[in-house]
Amino acid sequence: MKKIGIIGSGAVAKVLAAGFIKYGYEVMLGTRTISKLSDWQTQNPTAKVGSFVEAAAFGDILVLSVKGLIAKEVLQTIGKNNLQGKTIIDTTNPISSEEAVNGVLNYFTDINFSLLEELQAAEPEANFVKCFNSVGSAFMVNPDFGGEKPSMFICGNNDAAKQHVNDILDKFGWEVEDMGKAEGARAIEPLCMLWCIPGFRENRWSHAFKLLKK
Repeated sequence: MKKIGIIGSGAVAKVLAAGFIKYGYEVMLGTRTISKLSDWQTQNPTAKVGSFVEAAAFGDILVLSVKGLIAKEVLQTIGKNNLQGKTIIDTTNPISSEEAVNGVLNYFTDINFSLLEELQAAEPEANFVKCFNSVGSAFMVNPDFGGEKPSMFICGNNDAAKQHVNDILDKFGWEVEDMGKAEGARAIEPLCMLWCIPGFRENRWSHAFKLLKK
């Protein structure tokens, strides 16, 4: 599966797109405003740019990289035919429009039901895998922490989809920690809150998580 359709055009989308291109994948970025990616496409001439629908139709594997508040709506506009049976790497977090409190983000979800679960319930024929939601975009591809591989926590209901993501993370320089089915996102999504606290409080953004094991 060498074609990647990225739904979104922000910093995360662009960084991941460059990473996929580096490792030989064909990439299309999907955006609502194609013109705003003209400079980026000039710098990445092998990449394609299109609408959300076009990027979803293009990709064997999709990356969902939009604000959590609009994620469900964007998937609805794409249509079930373009999502059915595909692995969807879900980078989103359920961050609300309210300001952070003492460095702690506000979420619009409940602790007992994650955004990933909401998206999976809305699009049951797609195979969502939570990934890349708890680290800054600067460290998503080949993170350098003095030779120590950081941990990327993933979860999802489909084992084949998780294997696709595992293979990508191995190329991108991550140690994979599989947290099981979609319910695991109830624990993974709040890691974004934890990751952001040092940034909001002390302007420290250069860190990642590591699960130590004996």
